[in-house]
Amino acid sequence: MSYNILRHRDHPGGLADPGLLATIREDLARDGWTLLRGFQPDMEAFSGVVTTLCRRVTFDPARSHTTDTTQMVDAGLGPIGLHIENGNTPRCPDIVTFFAQTAAFEGSQTTLCDGRAVWDRFDDALKARWSQRMTVERVLPEALWKRYLANEHPAISDPAKVTMEHVLQFKAAIPDQDFALHPDGSLTYRLTLDPVRPSALGGETRGFANAVLGPSHNYQPPRYAMADGTEVTPDEIEQIRALAEEVTHEINWQDGDIAILDNTRVMHGRRAIADANRNLFIGMGTI
Repeated sequence: MSYNILRHRDHPGGLADPGLLATIREDLARDGWTLLRGFQPDMEAFSGVVTTLCRRVTFDPARSHTTDTTQMVDAGLGPIGLHIENGNTPRCPDIVTFFAQTAAFEGSQTTLCDGRAVWDRFDDALKARWSQRMTVERVLPEALWKRYLANEHPAISDPAKVTMEHVLQFKAAIPDQDFALHPDGSLTYRLTLDPVRPSALGGETRGFANAVLGPSHNYQPPRYAMADGTEVTPDEIEQIRALAEEVTHEINWQDGDIAILDNTRVMHGRRAIADANRNLFIGMGTI
């Protein structure tokens, strides 16, 4: 994986430089990610990057908003496993962007791992197993699933106005998802997906790009089951985690950095936070 850094000195027009967007897209197509450094953006400028790259913006319902298109990243202080953002949701973002408004002095490096490199390290048995479809299942509290649906359903924006009709419409619009509603308003959610996939940005090369290795911060830990009926075990997850670590790289953040990732190819995570005096923001969506 190349360590791509696009610097302000090479794009004097700043984030609005006509050549910058083309270079970002070239880096994403080739390597799956890129880093903007020295542009000194504020939140408005970062939001502008998100809306320029993403035709449609999406959110994590458990995070607080900072603008109409961005949210604050707050996931405790411990390390976070590799994952694609919102990888267990029916509308997984194509693009994820991060803005380090204030970088940590120590620790808190964002980890990056190209799912194609992980797939290349799989032996034939692993490739056969993970070429199956996979179902993720977990229980979502009423507040979270209604907030998510209010963000994603085109007819509503207020979680308090979500009805069962909206739920059924969303289920019909996006295949491979199912649910069971409980008396307390919570919902058992099931989504069937491909854990190995080509990039949404183009090309036929597949990569191991999913959320199996990732965290469950703010959510109940999910249950993963393969199409053959077997569950994904902790030992399997640790085996893949070790393989992925061999091809994992780090972003050592500087104030004002913006990282842009192909979320359908490159997984990300975080090393433990040693310096909690940092502010990291996220914006994501579909191309």
